[in-house]
Amino acid sequence: MAVLSGIEPEAVFRYFEEICAIPHGSGNTKQISDYCVRFAKEHGLSYIQDESNNVILFQDGTAGYEQSEPVILQGHLDMVCEKTPECTIDFEKDGLSLQVADGIISADGTTLGGDDGIAIAMALSLLESKEIPHPPLEAVFTVDEEIGMLGAADLDCTPLKSRIMLNLDSENEGILLVSCAGGTSATCHLPVSRKEMDGTAAVLTISGLTGGHSGVEIDKGRANSNQLLGRALNELGKKLPFALASVSGGLKDNAIPRESRAEIVVAPENVSALLAFAEEYEAIFASEYRATDSGLSLSVVTGQTGTHSVFEEDSQKRTIAALVNLPGGIQRMSADIAGLVQTSLNMGILTTTETEVAMSYAVRSSVGTEKEEVVSRLVNLMELLGGTVSCMGDYPAWEYKQDSKLRDLMTEVFEQQYGRKPEVEAIHAGVECGLFAGKLPGLDCVSFGPDMKDIHTTGECMDIASVRRTWDYLLEVLKRLK
Repeated sequence: MAVLSGIEPEAVFRYFEEICAIPHGSGNTKQISDYCVRFAKEHGLSYIQDESNNVILFQDGTAGYEQSEPVILQGHLDMVCEKTPECTIDFEKDGLSLQVADGIISADGTTLGGDDGIAIAMALSLLESKEIPHPPLEAVFTVDEEIGMLGAADLDCTPLKSRIMLNLDSENEGILLVSCAGGTSATCHLPVSRKEMDGTAAVLTISGLTGGHSGVEIDKGRANSNQLLGRALNELGKKLPFALASVSGGLKDNAIPRESRAEIVVAPENVSALLAFAEEYEAIFASEYRATDSGLSLSVVTGQTGTHSVFEEDSQKRTIAALVNLPGGIQRMSADIAGLVQTSLNMGILTTTETEVAMSYAVRSSVGTEKEEVVSRLVNLMELLGGTVSCMGDYPAWEYKQDSKLRDLMTEVFEQQYGRKPEVEAIHAGVECGLFAGKLPGLDCVSFGPDMKDIHTTGECMDIASVRRTWDYLLEVLKRLK
């Protein structure tokens, strides 16, 4: 029996559970894209599937709505794939293990993918129904949103006739998003050279951090494990000599990393000092981040004594200097909107090969020139350190539309359903509305969605009652768009 069977709205949760059973992490979207195509064929809908795996499904308006202006329903097919260390799920092959408790849906040991599977489920439920009144629909399902909105960037929007878009990629019920930051993915490449060294291998690990979305939670003061690792290595060098073999941490540039590690080599007689250092700085870091990262741990596991491949001294110095001095976190708050982060960056991925250390950032800003300035700072610092910077997945900011009939209608419907005004906000996180606004001149767009918590983390969960209310809200908005 399906885990979500019997939960209303039945069709929405039925499709959501089917989506969760299909592997659909960023970069692995062929199966979920083909699933949407099969749905279109089964329901007699015209569709477009492009080479990137984006899908557009078309449905005529219901009786009385045939001549209404079309409406775009938009969400993304990919999810962020994070799991706990003990979880055995293979995101390339396995579906998620859903669980329900106290009106909340989550996944056992993994992210849930409510961001943005619930949008696809709602859209499919609408396209399936013969009873729900609505204008002609253009359901646009993009891919690889979580790794730079690559699908939306590739999408040919020529077939889209609508200039009204409902984006279902928000996580807070009662908030209508009407503007967002632009961004880019920037990777700093630092060449390293190696040598052989005798000593005892050890792995220094920083773990147990809270993590979170690098846009939504960047203002929460949570620790970034990659940056904290750099600080730990810098402080360790003041205590005892060691050689660095590799650094790594994080899986997604748009997720604040929760765990990072350094492989190092020390003289056998310094092992006890290394263990003492870990104990000392775990207490220091835990004290500094006690309010945001209560599970923080700094541990050391020693390995074999022998000959190991390590960085040359200059490479080690430059690597630690990069981790310590490259900017991170909030760079500027908005002077126009109280509490809104204007510009930030997050070192979400840290990797090491035989010849290079790479540090990948999600750079965000609602001001295009500030985004460029942050990337320029990375370039300048990396040049001084002997490295380079490459960028991909650049997307524009979604600017606030002064005259929005859609926003006014959705505000009115919300007040009637909820008995209070919605919050109309800008957000620091990137959503695909900016790319669509750039491709569809005059686009009137609002982003909304049900309550979800801790997206992009293994604690991600979704409120069932909120989904039901959001569904009812969506249906009424469509009804009023006659």
